[in-house]
Amino acid sequence: MPVTTVGLDLAKHVFQVHGIDQDGQVLIRRQLRRGELIGFFRRLPPSLIGMEACPTAHFWARELAAFGHEVRLMPAPYVKPYVNRSKSDALDAEGICEAVTRPTMRFVAIKNPQQQAALMLHRTRDLLVRQRTMLVNALRGHLAEYGVIAPHGLPSVPKLIELAEKARGTALPELAWRCIRLILAQIEDVHGRIGQVEQEILAWHRTNELSQRLETIPGIGLITASALAATIPDPSSFRSGRHLAAWIGLVPRQSGTGGKVRLGHLSKQGDRYLRRLLVLGASTLMRHARGRTTVTAGWINGLLARRPASGFRCEIPNE
Repeated sequence: MPVTTVGLDLAKHVFQVHGIDQDGQVLIRRQLRRGELIGFFRRLPPSLIGMEACPTAHFWARELAAFGHEVRLMPAPYVKPYVNRSKSDALDAEGICEAVTRPTMRFVAIKNPQQQAALMLHRTRDLLVRQRTMLVNALRGHLAEYGVIAPHGLPSVPKLIELAEKARGTALPELAWRCIRLILAQIEDVHGRIGQVEQEILAWHRTNELSQRLETIPGIGLITASALAATIPDPSSFRSGRHLAAWIGLVPRQSGTGGKVRLGHLSKQGDRYLRRLLVLGASTLMRHARGRTTVTAGWINGLLARRPASGFRCEIPNE
């Protein structure tokens, strides 16, 4: 019988393949070098191929789908229960082959190169913002050792620089000032690069209809809209908005037994970047709704009256 289902454990150089027929009999259990993978699947009859969703999975999914195979990506935590006993590449491929056939398995939509490029823009911006935050914190820490203090926040950095220049040569030695000047040059360079990336995101946003429609939602701006459009290529894969919220990790963790379910804090098991952007947008709406009488503000204030936001914490970096 021909191979009908294949579990492919991805790697950098050595890939593990596990193939079975329609009766579950193992027909293939072997390793493939990276250069052998394309030729192997080109010769294989069209099959169902399962892979874990990892950084290279979308590329391989597109390559193998071009040969007529049906490729499905699965979150790695959903595959783990199907891996028997110890951890090895062969057992991982076998578990993937088993998991891809389960009727209750949830799959990850395959992204095209344009969507991956848009996400790369967001990851690059996020990396540069973290680097800028590190540099600003280092600047504050070094100047605080000489008694130069300014309010927190990125808008207060010019005030901090002004105070440092006034203290130069008196409270701030010349050698320390030269070190501070190097950090300031790095902050200026990173800040400019963040602006360049944001211009690229804006250009992509203007060419994407879905991203422009998402921007019309209150609390969702350019960055959040483009991130949602690039991260979720097929919204129809979610049966409702509740399923999308659960996927992002914006639902309470459930713990219960004996028919009694207890709701805890946010599960935080989804996309951390999207969750942070959505929480920031919601927090902004809540802050601006106080003391206003618009329809949206009235709905938000009524919700806050029933469900106070005390103890609310979100993942916001110190920028």
